[in-house]
Amino acid sequence: MSSVSAQGVVERASAELSRRITGLGLRGRKRSPSVVERMANALCGPAAPAPPRVPRRRRPSPRPLLWNQFILDDRFLEKFFLFFNSVDRRTLAQVCTRWRDILYSSPRWWTGLIAVLDCRELRISTGCCMQRFYNSLMRRGIRGVVLISASDDDINEFIRQFPLSAHHVHAIGLKGCTITDRGLEAILDHLQVLFELELTGCNEITEAGLWACLTPRIVSLTLTDCINIADEAVGAVAQLLPSLYEFSLQAYHVTDAALGYFSPKQSASLSVLRLQSCWELTNHGVVNIVHSLPNLTVLSLSGCSKVTDEGVELLAENLPRLRSLDLSWCPRVTDSSLEYIACDLNHLEELTLDRCVHITDIGVGYISTMQTLVALYLRWCSQLRDFGVQHLCTMRSLQCLSLAGCPLLTSGGLSNLIQLRQLRELELTNCPGVSPELFDYIHEHLPKCVIIE
Repeated sequence: MSSVSAQGVVERASAELSRRITGLGLRGRKRSPSVVERMANALCGPAAPAPPRVPRRRRPSPRPLLWNQFILDDRFLEKFFLFFNSVDRRTLAQVCTRWRDILYSSPRWWTGLIAVLDCRELRISTGCCMQRFYNSLMRRGIRGVVLISASDDDINEFIRQFPLSAHHVHAIGLKGCTITDRGLEAILDHLQVLFELELTGCNEITEAGLWACLTPRIVSLTLTDCINIADEAVGAVAQLLPSLYEFSLQAYHVTDAALGYFSPKQSASLSVLRLQSCWELTNHGVVNIVHSLPNLTVLSLSGCSKVTDEGVELLAENLPRLRSLDLSWCPRVTDSSLEYIACDLNHLEELTLDRCVHITDIGVGYISTMQTLVALYLRWCSQLRDFGVQHLCTMRSLQCLSLAGCPLLTSGGLSNLIQLRQLRELELTNCPGVSPELFDYIHEHLPKCVIIE
C-alpha cells in the first residue's frame, strides 16, 4: 500500500462515497474489499444490499387465426386487395358485405376506374336500383362516367337521379349517343367541375352546339367519329378552351387551315395532340402545327396518309420536346423520315410506325442509334428483315417491342432478341417465322418478358 499516494486514496474514496450515496453500488461477483472500500465502510457503514431482481413475465404469443377469421381480418384484407387492380376489386366487393365495406371505405381502391352506363339497360331499371348505384359511385370516389346510347331524355334522367354529380363527376364520355346540341348543353351546364369530355359517334351534335356549350374548365377533349365535326369545330376548341392540355381528334374533313387556329395561350398549355384519320391533312397542316404548338410532347398523325418525309422533317426540326410520336398508317413515310427522327428528336421515348410499308432495315438502323427510346412498334412493316432485328439488339434501353405481322422475319433472326435483357414486353403475333421452340427459347433467356404470341 506504500505505493498508493494519500491524494489518490482520497480521490478514489470520494468517488466510492458518491456511488454509495446515489445508490449505484457496483454489482459483480464476490471479492475481498479493497482499501478504498474498507475506508468507505469505516466512514459510512456497510453498503445496503441490492434489492432482489423480479423475474419478468413473458407475454403469451398470439394464437394463430383460423381461415374463416383470417379472410375477415382488416389488416390482411388491405394487403390482399393491393394485388388487384380496380376492375378486379369490383368483383371482390361482391364476395361479402365485409369485403365490400372495406373496399368502399376508401377511394384509393378505385383510382382510375370509370363507370360505364348503357342507357338502354337503364331505361328498364328501377329508380331505387339506380339510386343505390349512384350512391356507390359516391362512396368509392369514382369521378369518371361514360354514357352509351344516350338520348336527350336519358341525359335529363341522369341529371334528375344523380344531382350530386354536379360537383362530383370530373370526366364524362358520350359514346354512340343520339343526343342533340340541347342535350349536350344540358349535361355540360349541370357538371360544374367537369375537366374531361369525350364525344364518340355522336352524329347529331353540330359545330354550333360546340360553340354554344364548351366551357373553359375543360382541359382534355376527345372528338371521334362525329360526322359533323370539321374546321369550325376546331375553331371553337381553339377559341373557347384556353387551358386545353390534351386534344384528340378523328375527323375526315378537317383541313390544314384548321390547325392554324390555336391561340397563343394554347401554344403554351397544349402538350398532347392526337390526330387520327385526318385524310385531308398535308404537309401544310404540319407547318401549322409546328408554328402554333411548339411545346408538344405527344403527337399522333395516325392515318394522315398525305404526310410525307418533308412533313416529318419539319416535325423533327421544330418539336424537340417530343416524347411520343405516332406515324402509323402513313404510307408515304420512308427511311428518310427515320433518319430525321434519329438525328433531331433526342428525347423521344416512344415511336409507332405500324403499317409504314416503305420502312426497311436501313431505317431501323437509324432508329437503333436512339438511346432514349423505350417503346418501338413496327407492326406489319412488310420490308423488315433479320438484319434489321440485329440493329434492334443494340438498343439497351428498349423495354417494349412489337414486330407483329412482319412476314420476312425468321426464327434465327428473332432468336437474337434475347440480347435485349431489359425487354419487358414483346409482341410476335402473326409472324410466320415464329415457332413453339422459339417461344420457349425466348422465355428461358428473358424470364421477366411478357411475350404476346
